[in-house]
Amino acid sequence: MHACRRGFLALVVLAVGIAVTPWLRAQADEPLVLAAASLKNAFDQVALDWNAETGKTVTISYAATSSLARQIEQGAPADIFASADLAWMNHLQEKGLIKLGTRTDLLGNTLVLVAPADAAQSFTLRKGADLGGYIGEGRLAVANVDSVPAGKYAKEALQALDMWPGVANKLALNDNVRSTLALVARGEAVAGIVYATDAAIEPKVVVLGTFPADSHTPIIYPVTQLASSKSPDAEAFLAFLRSPAAAQAYERYGFTLLKD
Repeated sequence: MHACRRGFLALVVLAVGIAVTPWLRAQADEPLVLAAASLKNAFDQVALDWNAETGKTVTISYAATSSLARQIEQGAPADIFASADLAWMNHLQEKGLIKLGTRTDLLGNTLVLVAPADAAQSFTLRKGADLGGYIGEGRLAVANVDSVPAGKYAKEALQALDMWPGVANKLALNDNVRSTLALVARGEAVAGIVYATDAAIEPKVVVLGTFPADSHTPIIYPVTQLASSKSPDAEAFLAFLRSPAAAQAYERYGFTLLKD
């Protein structure tokens, strides 16, 4: 097995949290899913439901959409990709890396401003509000605003609401939205911008406000089978991601299920 493939697979974690060796991954021949970090709780549940229904397992690796897309470009041996935005999926499609006819816009989300639960002060999220003043000498945690979907949405929203100039030099940039959430939860940032679904699973943060839907590009999670897919179960698991059983998990974690 090629060294890059071994190294990549050694880092993958099963949805139930068990580390997978390259040998076990190769023998199991289960679908390998690369999914945006914000999907972790929902997709973990879907993977468990898939196992309960079929007796089969799936391997899921979570990271920033931008990082996963670059891994796919570099030949990562994956079967399914779930992106947190349309741009990176479009990028892979333009390069011929997705299996045509399998792409679906699966889920929607909203963007929120959060603060540490034990230190939050009142703030009204509206156009022209002084978010920079609220942050003070501290930092506003966001995912990378140039490449990571959550960060790109955040920058768009801040610019649309005339808040960007006041916070542009106060950003604490993170690799993905879950890292952003963790920074706020630990009190290492005065506030942060994450998805509503992330805020809902972290008791150590409170939501200060929800960004208007028209302040940023719609948050859409497309999912697809990759052109290089080898797993015989990839198509079936992709169908399960769109099933009524999976819809229950999405709704439980606050996602909006998009209709075809």
